Amino acid sequence: MLKTFMGRTILTYVLVIGALLSVVALGMAVRTYHLPDNHQGYEPRQPIAFSHRLHAGELSIDCRYCHTAGDKSRHAGIPAASVCMNCHKFVTATIGAIRAEDQRAEKEQRAPRPVVSPELAKLYEAMGLDDARKPDVNKKADGVVWVKIHNLPDYVYFDHRPHVNAGVACQTCHGSVETMERVRQVENLSMGWCVNCHRQANQIGVQGKSVNASTDCTACHY
Repeated sequence: MLKTFMGRTILTYVLVIGALLSVVALGMAVRTYHLPDNHQGYEPRQPIAFSHRLHAGELSIDCRYCHTAGDKSRHAGIPAASVCMNCHKFVTATIGAIRAEDQRAEKEQRAPRPVVSPELAKLYEAMGLDDARKPDVNKKADGVVWVKIHNLPDYVYFDHRPHVNAGVACQTCHGSVETMERVRQVENLSMGWCVNCHRQANQIGVQGKSVNASTDCTACHY
């Protein structure tokens, strides 16, 4: 009798714990569930660990310096590697790494050696450059194949031009990119999110200016 009672008690505990774990798992699944085409939180690794926190944040480089088509084209565009080379033809590593090499060279009584960060070495390799950062005929320039993060369904038409030229800040759709080491999708970019943004813009304006942001279906769905 005692064995039977203890067996039933243990079984009850097991069933209760199993039920609790199922509830926890279900809750986690609900929190992470995304509707189709909702890639909120998508944060892929890139072929080069480009830091937006450093470039857009600490160095205050305007988004349109790299994404030059943001106000001129439907797509903001991914910057060509040649844009990176405007700076990184000369800047090959962090100031800390260069100073450390200078200190070692002074201590060892020799000339400082060139310092190239591992991530910038990937850039130079992708562009087919030699150690002097000039085209190497023996290397193939494949460019940098960045991973696109913000993707809308094919049945949605979106144009950066009217948004940027109306004064809509990049952060409105893309989040505080200037604080991100690796960029991720912040908003869900759903139809409801876009429509609510248009409605709010019509009520309060954008950057102090009145706008007429369409909420008609044909504005985004031809």
